[in-house]
Amino acid sequence: MTGRVTHAAHAAHTAHHRRHRGRRGVAALLGLALLLSTAGSNSVAARDGRVVVGSKNFLESKLLAEMFAQLIEGRTDLAVERRLGLAGTQVCFEALRAGAIDLYPEYTGTGLTAILRRPPTGDARAALATVRAEFLRQWDLWWLNPLGFENAYALAVPRARMADAPLRTISDLAAVSSSMRAGFGYEFLKRQDGLPGLQTRYGLEFRHVRAMQQSLKYQAAAAGEIDVLDIYTTDGRLAAYDFVILDDDRQFFPPYDASGLVRGAALRRHPELGAVLGLLTNAFDARTMRQLNYRLQEGGEPVETVARDALSALRLITTDDAGPAPPPGREALFPYLWSHRTTLITRTVEHLALAGLALGLGLLAAIPLGLLLERRRRVAEPVIRIIGLTQTIPSIALLAFMIPVFGIGEIPAVTALWLYSLFPIVRNTYSGLRDAAPRAVESARALGMTEGQILHWVRLPLAAPVIMAGVRTAAVITVGTATLAAFIGAGGLGVPIVAGLQMADATVILSGALPAAALALAIDALLGRVEVWIRPRGLQRDPA
Repeated sequence: MTGRVTHAAHAAHTAHHRRHRGRRGVAALLGLALLLSTAGSNSVAARDGRVVVGSKNFLESKLLAEMFAQLIEGRTDLAVERRLGLAGTQVCFEALRAGAIDLYPEYTGTGLTAILRRPPTGDARAALATVRAEFLRQWDLWWLNPLGFENAYALAVPRARMADAPLRTISDLAAVSSSMRAGFGYEFLKRQDGLPGLQTRYGLEFRHVRAMQQSLKYQAAAAGEIDVLDIYTTDGRLAAYDFVILDDDRQFFPPYDASGLVRGAALRRHPELGAVLGLLTNAFDARTMRQLNYRLQEGGEPVETVARDALSALRLITTDDAGPAPPPGREALFPYLWSHRTTLITRTVEHLALAGLALGLGLLAAIPLGLLLERRRRVAEPVIRIIGLTQTIPSIALLAFMIPVFGIGEIPAVTALWLYSLFPIVRNTYSGLRDAAPRAVESARALGMTEGQILHWVRLPLAAPVIMAGVRTAAVITVGTATLAAFIGAGGLGVPIVAGLQMADATVILSGALPAAALALAIDALLGRVEVWIRPRGLQRDPA
């Protein structure tokens, strides 16, 4: 009994010395949460009355959207907000339906098969009439007059691959497909006007199929890593690679006439939009688009420059209307980083705001939840496992799920990142409190301390290092995942990464990846110092 009392007295003495450290730890955690939340709050703003132009995440879509934007700016008094590089058809369409964007470039065949889920048709007039009528009826969305060219899907084979067995048609390919390796785009693998429909129509069965980003497919085919790939018929890279484009002899692919898809509400609010965008009716043919795309894909020129030149050639805008041309790309890494430092600093601030706000909200939600679960241990593990399920949802899918509720931009990005931040903080808060020095807790009870006092003066200070370990894990996850926010128009360092992937330009990719990695390391190091600062003296490690 005497030993127990002595031990209790020692615990009381230790608790007295830990008091200021414990207060400091709690204050530091809450202060960090509030600081991070405040740092990111300015990035989430309500949309104003501008016209918002979106695009998908491939270069031709960005180019057409930039043409729309520059033409509106040059021919009207409307301000334009750009949300370029959204993650594919479904994200763009949901953003348009939700009113997060007002227009984006689309293709009739995509509207027919991927959105309306109708069977492909070879009749261009019928396809346009169907999508116009159904989009108006179902969603009050308007298809503008076609731009004059078709960007269709096709299958291509490197010429070197056909030395022994020349192929001319997709039917020829079907006869030998079991021995071939295919590389297809992510959408092409899922759409009914893509691989699933082709397999039904032609009986294609490949030896191996890889999902690949568009520019990487060309490199893989040139290197002999794949034998067949899907292409866009206006892709500028076709001039740089020796491919044979296979004839669609059973007329599977529908027409893909390029057009603008606009919200009816935007046209009613700004009637001049329809008239101005109508100036692009039949303005381009496939050859012209291949040349423009080549400048983007192989020349590395900025989208803004190529769009301005295309509109200037049509005499629809002047150079003054479009603003100064950005500098050309394809620079070495360090000169590129220096010449684009202003843009990269802006992107870094955006990235820090997204990650900081999400992490701050995660701290404010997860730490109190961990405290509550420690008092309700019977339900703690099931609740934590349910929260852990968020880690199994692919990041881009979670972002896409947010669009119908929150639209695009910062709010859905922060919400998704916040969900990803919860699990490690909740898990570590609960585990740290549950396992915090059982003997010290027992001694505190022997001294007559209440459970609240024990939590505040003993358990929470002792658990603080474990909690901070969860916070550091959540911070690194949040910073890394925030690069995907570019796919829903939230900005950040994912923007140059995505642009670099589309252009197959390692310099542009690294201009986003290196700052993102540095930001993750810096935040982890900062939080590591916070962890040392709030660690109780008795738990400090002696220097090695």
